[in-house]
Formats: sequence, C-alpha cells, structure tokens
Amino acid sequence: MLKDLVLANRSYRRFYQDKQISKETLIGFVDLARLTPSSRNIQALKFFVTNDININAKIFQHVAWASYLKDWPGPKEGERPSAYIIIMEDSKIGEGYQRDQGIAAQTIMLGAAEQEIGGCMIASVKRKELAKLLDLPDHLNIELVLALGYPKEEVVIEDIHEEGDIKYWRDENGIHHVPKRGLNELIV
Repeated sequence: MLKDLVLANRSYRRFYQDKQISKETLIGFVDLARLTPSSRNIQALKFFVTNDININAKIFQHVAWASYLKDWPGPKEGERPSAYIIIMEDSKIGEGYQRDQGIAAQTIMLGAAEQEIGGCMIASVKRKELAKLLDLPDHLNIELVLALGYPKEEVVIEDIHEEGDIKYWRDENGIHHVPKRGLNELIV
C-alpha cells in the first residue's frame, strides 16, 4: 500500500484549477506533518495554507516551475494549483533543520496522494517578496512551497537510458517522463 502511494506521488505541474481542495483537507495535511519526527524534537516548522484563488494567483507569481523544461513558463491559467501549503521555519524556535522540511513535505505529499491530490515541492521561490506579500513576520523563513491540486497530467516513471540522462521531459502528447536509476545501481 505504501509503495502505491509513493508511485502515485509524482511532481505534478498541471492541475484542474477549478477543482477546489477544502481548507479542512489542507489543515489535515499539516496535521500529518505535525506528527512526523523532528530533529532534536525542536518542531520549528510553521505552515501557511491557502485555497483562495486571489492569494494563489499572487503566490504563483513568486515561484518557478520545471527547470529542465526550458521553454515552459509553468502551468497556464486553468491548470494552476488550487491550493498551496508554504513550509516555513520559525527562527525564534530554531534554524537549520532542513531534514525536517523534507520529512514534513513528503508526508504532506503522501497524504495528498492518498486523496488523489497531486502536488509539486517548489524550492525555487522569491522568498523575500513572497513573505512581504503574505505579510509574514520576519522570524518565519519560507523554506518550501507545496503546490497542490487534482492532477491534469500524466506522469510516468521510466528507467534511465544507457546515456544516463536524469532530466525529466514531456513527449508530444504532453506526458511527463521521469527517469529513475535502477535499484541495482543504488545498492552499495
């Protein structure tokens, strides 16, 4: 069952923008993250959740999408996320706990996959501008933006070809291909 969730949890970048995710669902994802392990149990993460179309449009302007797809500026109107969760680190509690962010983000994404919601973890963020836009206090540092929505694209995993290129790509039908290293290459 976990492997099915892991396989369903892809980086989706096109969504049914008009298909809303409830605020309660988003808060439920944060509750999952709240229960995860934390370095030294410091629990320095805070979360900003939104399913508001106007706030979402503003957040969209402050993130970058799919660095390997050079000619694609990101999802067009109608295919943008219907929700975001912004993961922040509270410097009043502690700083430098990047592992916590990853654990929380992956847990949220697995919780989303369980509900057939897709998402993309975005680290390419105009952090200062976004913090100002959202009127966040200075002690909350934006670490990751999770874009969420009901997927409008197909993402497939494939083995890395002989040339070893790890770059994801889209075919002529818009199917997003993600090369993965073989298990035998990972075991030392």
